[in-house]
Amino acid sequence: MPVAVHLVEHPLAAASLTKVRDEATPNNVFRQELERIGTLLIVEATRNLPTHEVSVRTPIQETTGRVLSTQPIVVPVLRAGLGFLNAAQVLLPTADVGFIGISRDEETFEPKPYVNKLPESFENRVCIVLDPMLATGGSLAHTCRLLVDAGATGPIIVVCALAAPEGLDFLRTTDLDLIIYTASIDERLNENAYIVPGLGDAGDRQFGAA
Repeated sequence: MPVAVHLVEHPLAAASLTKVRDEATPNNVFRQELERIGTLLIVEATRNLPTHEVSVRTPIQETTGRVLSTQPIVVPVLRAGLGFLNAAQVLLPTADVGFIGISRDEETFEPKPYVNKLPESFENRVCIVLDPMLATGGSLAHTCRLLVDAGATGPIIVVCALAAPEGLDFLRTTDLDLIIYTASIDERLNENAYIVPGLGDAGDRQFGAA
């Protein structure tokens, strides 16, 4: 299956990305700037959502407008994905929200799922996965396979602030149909599977060390 990658090069996203990379940025500012990145990425990621025409009456006359044909399903990957959730709900206020919780084994770097709460119906609905950090790609692949098992059909849209080349390469070896939107493709992963230069642990920097 294809994995398409869209690098969103926007000056506001670049400015916010600089702030979230800065180790001196406090948690509250980090959350604000990460949400701003999420807003800009989600706007791009939803550009091709299907719409249909409807009638609407303005104070002047009857005219036509467009509305979404179906409401997407938004799935933040806990914990870090919560940083994009408010942006998604502001832009898609009637979307259903599912939650996938995945931590990683710090020795093997393999994903360890701990929450799986998804909507009942995925029929004819676009899935948007929110995960600020695409490092090895293991957690994202696991998440997307859970969505496919629940009835999601591709392509699944993925929104992440940073992506590592190794993670993108791994996803291309899977059978997943993905469209990935990111503000940066960074240099590499280090020996601890952290993105370089990266921004550290996105969950810890939002909510404090767990």
